[in-house]
Amino acid sequence: MPDTVAPESVGMNSGQLDRVGEHLRKRYIEPGKIPGSIALVARHGKVCYLDAAGSRDVERDLPMTADTIVRIYSMTKPVTSVAMMTLHERGLFSLDDPVHRFIPAWKNLRVRKAGSHPQFLTVPCERPMTIRDLFMHTSGLTYDFLHAGNVDAAYRELDVGLPRRGYTLQAMIEQLAHLPLEFSPGARWNYSLATDVLGHLIEVISGRSLPEFMHEAIFAPLGMVDTGFGIPPDKLGRFASCYERNLQKDMVLQDDGQDSHFARRTFWSGGGGLLSTVADYYCFCQMLLNGGSLEGRRILGSRTLQFMTRNHLPGGVDMARFATGSFSETVYEGVGFGLGFANKLDPVRNGYPGSAGSYFWGGLASTLFWVDPREDLAVVFLTQLIPSSTFNFRGQMENIIYAALDQD
Repeated sequence: MPDTVAPESVGMNSGQLDRVGEHLRKRYIEPGKIPGSIALVARHGKVCYLDAAGSRDVERDLPMTADTIVRIYSMTKPVTSVAMMTLHERGLFSLDDPVHRFIPAWKNLRVRKAGSHPQFLTVPCERPMTIRDLFMHTSGLTYDFLHAGNVDAAYRELDVGLPRRGYTLQAMIEQLAHLPLEFSPGARWNYSLATDVLGHLIEVISGRSLPEFMHEAIFAPLGMVDTGFGIPPDKLGRFASCYERNLQKDMVLQDDGQDSHFARRTFWSGGGGLLSTVADYYCFCQMLLNGGSLEGRRILGSRTLQFMTRNHLPGGVDMARFATGSFSETVYEGVGFGLGFANKLDPVRNGYPGSAGSYFWGGLASTLFWVDPREDLAVVFLTQLIPSSTFNFRGQMENIIYAALDQD
């Protein structure tokens, strides 16, 4: 873990920051709503708050510690997006390239008009799906868990994108080649398997497996020693169990950390497959804040990163005006979307005090992060409770943490 400094040395109020831990313990951990949590706040490149509380394994009474390894699920997406853009900086693809340039079987994708699997009535796409569409979730793909229509029902019927023994990214790509899109690419925003497709494209373009490429391009240079797609035996003792809130509002075991399916993975999900620690993900966030480098090791160019974290939605609108579907890792009001990141356009419309220009995402087990260039601030919050829509951790933490800012 990085050393911590006094909050006042970076212009933050320690008494107010202490309310983060107080809030999490009293409202969530002690009542048994979440197993435990880890919260990190850094400003001006220095960690000024780090708090681990509760349990990483309730059944075994194991404490949550700062080096606990957790499932970050969709916080994988920004990492995959950065990895893909390192290939863009090498000139190996254009954002406007049709996806079928690299996946020929996708050349004749069609859009559902009516019907259900396997009897879909389809029409041609208005234009080909581009790599930009994959970054932006404007591809027309979907997720099985959205329960929004007959296309995601087909995903559920066929287990599209669901990790299981022997399943691979190539198998997912072949399944998707035979299914229609929800809408013509570019027409709307819809949370989807698009970033998993980016993971496949990384393998195609680089000639390396996704785990190998991620390690070489990001994890090793940033010193992210505990981040990967599976849990090795020597780290199993630090791996948290994951819990789920059931219909009775009870917290029940979803994935036992000591007997986890993450120990037996063959499906490298660029959209949700990574395990990490608060220290490792902070390294990633600090690299972003630094404009693409950390301690002299450059991952991405600063102009590329600025480009990625701007709002790319048509006409500069927010997601409330362009998104469809019933779920994402953010509210839609006052929020735009770029290349792998959501970004705050209007704090007033959004309803929370984070700066305009901050960018962020979260994960299925209620993990979250944000990076605020205006305040030179990074926040990482980890817990293990599914689904992430259960509690508004992001809004609550924004309210507490921004109130701790005393000066520049």
